Amino acid sequence: MKKRIWELDAFRGICIIGVVLVHFVYDLVELFDVVDWDYPVWFSYIKAYGGTLFLVLSGLCVTLGSHSVRRGLIVVGGGMLCTLATFLMFRFGGFSQSIMIYFGVLHCLGSCMLLWSMYKGLPWWALLFHGAVLTAAGFLINEMAAPEPWMVTIGFRLRGFASSDYFPLLPNFGFFLTGAALGRLLYKKKQSLIPAITEKTALVRPFCFCGRHSLWIYLIHQPVLAGICYLLTL
Repeated sequence: MKKRIWELDAFRGICIIGVVLVHFVYDLVELFDVVDWDYPVWFSYIKAYGGTLFLVLSGLCVTLGSHSVRRGLIVVGGGMLCTLATFLMFRFGGFSQSIMIYFGVLHCLGSCMLLWSMYKGLPWWALLFHGAVLTAAGFLINEMAAPEPWMVTIGFRLRGFASSDYFPLLPNFGFFLTGAALGRLLYKKKQSLIPAITEKTALVRPFCFCGRHSLWIYLIHQPVLAGICYLLTL
């Protein structure tokens, strides 16, 4: 069995815990109106930058593994489950159409993994260059109107478009390739940079566990949080 790099699992675990916390606060305040809070500073910070960190980390990790196409299809499949669940919430749960997820973080991550097959032969400096160009292109087209509605998935702006989770391919694929460049540069030997600590160390073990199971945590955490919020409304 291939040895895992503990710090990457731990960092991914911290990221997914941040996602769960942000969604819990959002559910309490917006979806179920359980509490009337001003969003705390940490909420705004994680919401603004957490997704970018997750994409960079995912790009870094893709350079260390294999079967990126298979993994990409699995993650895209998870994204489609989220689309189905939010459609049912809109259709039968009394939520507004803005709850629907058309192209969220799982759609984006899975698509990045599928596109990686065209870039994996490049050296780190070429990946960094492509990442910078695609990131800049993303910020540019985010201000342009979408010629066709489906192009909102790329990053073009569409009047009236709203979604509870939206991660267009640009600039996010640029962040992903930037992470891949870091992976090629920092993890040439595919070994931990801090070997004195392992995933069995008590302080990091919970985060490593969450990182190894981040996809499953992402898929199940919202139904669990929704159930908790519903009970609180009673």
